[in-house]
Amino acid sequence: MSTYLRVVSDADVGVRLADPARPPSIASETQLRSVLASLAGVDAVGAEARAAKLATRSIKTASKRPALDTIISMIDLTTLEGADTPERVASMCDKARRPDPHDPSTPSVAAVCVYPDLVAGAKSRLVGSSVAVAAVATAFPSGRASLAVKLLDVADAVAAGADEIDMVIDRGAFLSGRLGQVFDEIVSVKSACGTAHLKVILETGELVTYDNVRRASWLAMLAGADFIKTSTGKVSVAATAPVALVMLEAVRDFAESTGRLVGVKVAGGIRSAKDAIRYLVIVNETAGSAWMRPELFRFGASSLLNDVLMQRLRQTRGVYVRPEEFSAD
Repeated sequence: MSTYLRVVSDADVGVRLADPARPPSIASETQLRSVLASLAGVDAVGAEARAAKLATRSIKTASKRPALDTIISMIDLTTLEGADTPERVASMCDKARRPDPHDPSTPSVAAVCVYPDLVAGAKSRLVGSSVAVAAVATAFPSGRASLAVKLLDVADAVAAGADEIDMVIDRGAFLSGRLGQVFDEIVSVKSACGTAHLKVILETGELVTYDNVRRASWLAMLAGADFIKTSTGKVSVAATAPVALVMLEAVRDFAESTGRLVGVKVAGGIRSAKDAIRYLVIVNETAGSAWMRPELFRFGASSLLNDVLMQRLRQTRGVYVRPEEFSAD
């Protein structure tokens, strides 16, 4: 058990540890607050210093190619613009399936992420591939809508074939202390997902403090999240290394407490292979090797893939290639 977390007994909060496949049982807001209050504060200076130190780590040349392939396999290739068209999504799906059409050894990405109305087209385009279709929902990116509207948003995406749902929490509710409301919404959305995996977007840039990031991470996991995600990519402060470290500590400690593994997705502002490798180091050194796979770690990105492909091709040719060698989608 991490020294950051005081052990809370089953008698204190009614947490079920016998069945790791189910989230711990939180029967009341009082129990929820008890669990969250048990979390020690984050040492902000320490978290930032550790993240900075890990960012200086390098990997051996022989490990570079496997690292690049791992990054590709972890990418949620994303387009979330008002001008998105079925044709653009189809092109992105083709790239997701075969990122480098000239090299069949290039792995497919983990998923494509689109708005709910574009799910059906993406699903059809990806038939026979390993690429999942993720949809943003619950009034993305603000999260400001009634629960009924949010659940309809999820139901539409699931009915269209979404394999994964990326929901956003109501940050206003969280910051004003309405923790039970946020918890209940996640529980309801998780139920509406059916067999689809649920990623809960915390929008960490709006949570202000690392303490809030830790508490929001635990709240989402207690409510049944399959992944916790940093950002929508629609605010100025998106994923940062210290925030990722805090979230990875949270999933590690949650796994130690409950036996259930929850994934982490970092999104927004990650554009280079160098940055992505830094995140892989943080993942391995903080949560451990179990999270070094797309089932438990993802990059939400639109432009990262091209840089990774360029670096990958450089490993083969020994020289840098032009970005034009790969499609913009």
